[in-house]
Amino acid sequence: MFDQFKEYLRKKVTITDEQFDLISGDIKVKTFPKNQVVLSPGEMSTKTYFVTEGLMRCYSVDSKAKVNIIQFAPENWWIGDRNSLFNEPTDFFIDTIEPTTALIIPRNYFMEAGVHVPCLHALNNTMLNNSIRFMQKRINMLLSATAEERYLDFIKLYPNLTLRVPQWMIASYLGITPESLSRVRKDLAHKHFKV
Repeated sequence: MFDQFKEYLRKKVTITDEQFDLISGDIKVKTFPKNQVVLSPGEMSTKTYFVTEGLMRCYSVDSKAKVNIIQFAPENWWIGDRNSLFNEPTDFFIDTIEPTTALIIPRNYFMEAGVHVPCLHALNNTMLNNSIRFMQKRINMLLSATAEERYLDFIKLYPNLTLRVPQWMIASYLGITPESLSRVRKDLAHKHFKV
């Protein structure tokens, strides 16, 4: 698990084995069963998860019990609640869709690790900027894109998830009904697009 995280970091920054050993002491590994809730609304979180195997999701449930999926986190993705990391109770659930192994990263990891490996500060800034860009694009897609455009964007972002998650979860992420998603998939199949 640590080797996978080391390789993830090495694709983004230059880091030696010795440096990695120095900054990995506070990281824990945890394996969760399928459907394990790891964060619930109202809780505070001091950690983020880096998925090494399996699949997690972040979602809310509205007053009508409708599930609104915010993010999926397959292998080599991060998942957590930024508000909760800054001492606000979370509004979200985070759970596992598959049996999942994740690294548990403490709240101040990049700040503290950056003392020993300064390039991690820049990596953290890049990751935060990418997260903001991702959310801005997602909001824009939800507000202005067609269901087909949203689905095609989903496939581009999560190329291996269409076979790993139920259709209703994809529809929830896209902000459409499962019936609408079925129509989109049928239309794309008629256009000879692999769905």
